[in-house]
Amino acid sequence: MTPEQFLEQLEADRTLAVVRAPSITDAADLCRALADGGIRSVELTFTTPDALKHVKRAAETAAEHGAAVGIGTVMTADQARAAIDAGAQFLVTPGLRPEVAAVATSAGIPFSLGAMTPTEVAQALDLGSAAVKIFPARQLGPAYLKDLQGPYPGIRLLPSGGIDASNAKSYLDAGAAAVCCGTSVVPPAAVAAGDWADIAARAAAFTGTLK
Repeated sequence: MTPEQFLEQLEADRTLAVVRAPSITDAADLCRALADGGIRSVELTFTTPDALKHVKRAAETAAEHGAAVGIGTVMTADQARAAIDAGAQFLVTPGLRPEVAAVATSAGIPFSLGAMTPTEVAQALDLGSAAVKIFPARQLGPAYLKDLQGPYPGIRLLPSGGIDASNAKSYLDAGAAAVCCGTSVVPPAAVAAGDWADIAARAAAFTGTLK
């Protein structure tokens, strides 16, 4: 997946699912449930046990479920290399991680660096971030995204943290390229239990609010 394809898919679906769970029964089924609900960008995270195994499983079955699978909470170059080796199609960090950006750039893999202040946003852009993850978004709200577009016209912003069906549209209306959805769509208990019908229904309900 190229950075351009990553952005095209994000902007088409308007959301990316962030999965944090104590366990994942089957990453392929998880991705299929989310894709069925209209979410084709799935971020597994290094905070989940056996994350690389799950990324590999999801990547190997991508032709079946149709989702692009990446990995988040990437903190080091070694983690970035391991994620790419496992088949991750994009990387996401919670903050500015130049070493992760360097590995991803070298591999031609799109990435989204976390930022909060205008200075951090500029640094993320300088490092090649395809979309800049604004985290934690709940602290500043949608209006902050609109403010950032003054000095950074055309920037792709990806707010994350505290976003659910009640406020997601307001972030998009403020200029976000897409929003991250988390536990409201992929509750850890449902992921661990393999309740794919529930997750597919949650994904469909969430994407329905973004229209």
